[in-house]
Amino acid sequence: MNKQHRSKLVSIQSRAFTEGVVEFINQQWVFFDDETDEAASLDDFLHHDIEIFRGNRWRKGILEDNGVIKLSKDTTYLYDEEKVRIRKNILYSFERLLDELNDDAFFQFITTLNSLDFSIYDCIYSYNQLTFLKEKKLQSGVNFFIFDNGEGICSVQHHFRYLKHEHDRFEFTINTGKRIVIEKLHSNPAQ
Repeated sequence: MNKQHRSKLVSIQSRAFTEGVVEFINQQWVFFDDETDEAASLDDFLHHDIEIFRGNRWRKGILEDNGVIKLSKDTTYLYDEEKVRIRKNILYSFERLLDELNDDAFFQFITTLNSLDFSIYDCIYSYNQLTFLKEKKLQSGVNFFIFDNGEGICSVQHHFRYLKHEHDRFEFTINTGKRIVIEKLHSNPAQ
């Protein structure tokens, strides 16, 4: 699995966007979240991935200043009361873990999480012990993650031990009591 395959798996995750409508009020663009009805300044999302619904399809772009959307080949402007969706951020420490996992552990973790009807964008709490062990030869510990998909909660413990071999063990526990454990052992060719 290469970087492109990882990106594809991330891009198809459910609940990756916050959908809503933008309005131009008092010389300022305001985003109204469809789910929560909360209002936020669109300036809070500058340089984020955004999609606008035009021509019965979603068009991908990057949000710039003053309601400008930079599309792949051109630039356009937002319309008042236009339907948009803004890609959610992944919690920083969780994103670092996803970047650090070997390809097999990455794939197994995400596909198992998805099989339980959770998305990486459902992560509401992340503790990544690996970030504190970068300089150590033996990296061993546990990471903790909590996911909320709006219908249930999933707790994930990631037990890891990295030396000559990379050993990853993920324990998924849903609030219904369902549990899944996956374990991956990977030889580290650099050692």
